[in-house]
Amino acid sequence: MSSKKQDTEIEPPVLSADWFTKARPAKEVLPDRVLAAARRLPGRPKAEVTKEAVNIRLSPDVLAAFRATGRGWQTRMDEALREWVAKHAR
Repeated sequence: MSSKKQDTEIEPPVLSADWFTKARPAKEVLPDRVLAAARRLPGRPKAEVTKEAVNIRLSPDVLAAFRATGRGWQTRMDEALREWVAKHAR
């Protein structure tokens, strides 16, 4: 590696008292999308309606059929049960 500086290198600012007096808040110099990304919390957003975890025993063939549909099979099973409840509600 050469000891010569490349044209693409940027010198970091000298953090003197003068530099701090000239500094501006991030909200004045950064785009809104950058600030929004910095404020976003990690992880999945909280759902308005949460689901309840339960233990249920299902026939192997029913379970295999839903699992064979790939990722999201539990959500599809929930939707199928919702349809059944809507059809059979009294």
